[in-house]
Amino acid sequence: MSDFNAPRSTGNKRKNAGRPKSEAQKVLAANAGHKARKRFGQNFLHDGNIINKIVRAINPKEGQNLVEIGPGMGAITEPVLEAAGALNVVEIDRDLIPRLRTQFFNYPNFKVYEGDALQYDFTQLIDKEAENPAPLRIIGNLPYNISTPLIFHLLSYTEQHLVQDMHFMLQKEVVDRLAAGPGTSDYGRLGIMAQYWCRVEPLFIVGPGAFNPPPKVDSAIVRLVPHETLPFPTKDHNILQHVVRQAFSMRRKTLRNTLKTLISAENIERLGIDAGLRPERLTLEEYVKIADFVAENPLKADDQ
Repeated sequence: MSDFNAPRSTGNKRKNAGRPKSEAQKVLAANAGHKARKRFGQNFLHDGNIINKIVRAINPKEGQNLVEIGPGMGAITEPVLEAAGALNVVEIDRDLIPRLRTQFFNYPNFKVYEGDALQYDFTQLIDKEAENPAPLRIIGNLPYNISTPLIFHLLSYTEQHLVQDMHFMLQKEVVDRLAAGPGTSDYGRLGIMAQYWCRVEPLFIVGPGAFNPPPKVDSAIVRLVPHETLPFPTKDHNILQHVVRQAFSMRRKTLRNTLKTLISAENIERLGIDAGLRPERLTLEEYVKIADFVAENPLKADDQ
């Protein structure tokens, strides 16, 4: 899994031999020999300035319920632990897990969970015995190859009001899709459903040179903050997701064609929506209108 990694030491080794090691250099020494694994989408971040920017954006504090997806070699883990005093991490690469436990053995509130974040039940990290359990603050450098399904998995916890916020490093293209508005080529199912549940805040871009090995695309940091009150609540968010998925399954076609198995063109027009529009032209609010109509008026086979 992709991870936030420590800066690489630079300069002449002999010249620096007598100097005490920085914390970043200690991390590198402890994790020397681990090669990035393509199957886990690993790209190790080595730019110290970017690492500091990420931690400042997260702003971890004591008493918060922080969880990191894919801590990898633990360079982001360390400053977050120092600030918050506690951190849960989910890591899929079993070779990294003993390194992490050794590296942070002196933090009693550091816990490592081995597993695939796509399958992981994050409700396990909520203290159900507490009177006011702390909501999750989720951070991570999400692998490009699973970023979209993982975001959908994590959005399900915002529905349960279990998440305070999420900070992710993603492929810039994915961040563009998350934040896109109607009428743009990036607008689609991911952005509509993310914006249904959350306020989406793109923060800053990270170029390929900040990683080792460098990816072939730009990355970006994004913040997702669940809405305290949904701006356009739907009667059934599963139907909303189905409507949006169906609409964008053939995004070059008009709504009357893409949604004809769910709602007639006449009923789309009765909702005050032009059935001749392409799916990227509709707002979130308009998709909610269609979904609510479909929920209350399921189209029968003989009506199609």
